[in-house]
Amino acid sequence: MAEETTPEAETAPLGENASEMMAPPQTVAGERILNQEEIDSLLGFDVNNDQLQDKSGVRAIINSALVSYERLPMLEIVFDRLVRLMTTSLRNFTSDNVEVSLDSITSIRFGDYLNSIPLPAILAVFRAEQLDNYGLFTVDSNLIYSIVDVLLGGRRGSSAMRIEGRPYTTIERTLVQRMIEVILGDMCQAFEPLAPVNFALDRLETNPRFAAIARPANAAILVKLRIDMEDRGGRTELLLPYATLEPIRKLLLQQFMGEKFGRDSIWESHLATELWSTTVDIDAILDEQTMPLNKVMNLKVGETVLLNATPDSKVEMRCRGVPLLKGKMGRVGSSVAIKIDEAIERTDASRAL
Repeated sequence: MAEETTPEAETAPLGENASEMMAPPQTVAGERILNQEEIDSLLGFDVNNDQLQDKSGVRAIINSALVSYERLPMLEIVFDRLVRLMTTSLRNFTSDNVEVSLDSITSIRFGDYLNSIPLPAILAVFRAEQLDNYGLFTVDSNLIYSIVDVLLGGRRGSSAMRIEGRPYTTIERTLVQRMIEVILGDMCQAFEPLAPVNFALDRLETNPRFAAIARPANAAILVKLRIDMEDRGGRTELLLPYATLEPIRKLLLQQFMGEKFGRDSIWESHLATELWSTTVDIDAILDEQTMPLNKVMNLKVGETVLLNATPDSKVEMRCRGVPLLKGKMGRVGSSVAIKIDEAIERTDASRAL
């Protein structure tokens, strides 16, 4: 007879098999399966501390296209000079004890920075006229209310009152604009020893979407500054796209040597002295003619080659093939001489020689 089974006997093995099927297998066909932590480590993600640690894994490969600011050593010197100038100018501007500190200089994509701006904030778009491009200045709400409180005679020892949920008033925007103009003037002085650059304020924005001065994937340099006024203060951030700094990139690549930004006056004067005392050979060209090669090969001793030069024709003087001067030929005593009449302006082709 067939053996009868109860429903309880049938469901018990099925329950055990179902729990076994739900458990994630550790190996498949002899291969080990990665857990979530190993996958995050491989991809370079860390949920707990994603912004602070160095990127690794696939994210490091993605961000490898960014150019590190350390390849521009002179730029850090410029920003150190900017901090010193801002400390003095903001003290005069606020008539208060102001301390400016440089927190960090990092490289970032422009789109990532726009998404990371804490709102509300005021974004100042400025133009670098000689570099023919734009930059971005971000002032956070703490610094905005602190500047308004200091300039309008706020009581010392009390933190600035923050009123969230409303747009900035005309008075607040005007006072922040004056502070930004002071900082832009300091930036002009900071870049002056390197290259003359005039930074002019273009507009103020409160929406990051209206402050797009570069493509989201473009690389930029982010400078974070901290401004403290006793018990008040805030942060301000300066963003310069690499396209803005491209015209002076060669100047930013030089190493810092003294306060003259890579210049050594002793070697400059020594090199100038040696150059002025250098002896060079100069050729005087009376005339040039183009002749067929067979005629040149058939020239014989005693034949005469007629030149197109006359006694009044100007003689061109060259140094290793580079035209320098023009003059007329004459005689001084027993020597043939040339009286210089004009200098030849060098062209790009002659400079390449």
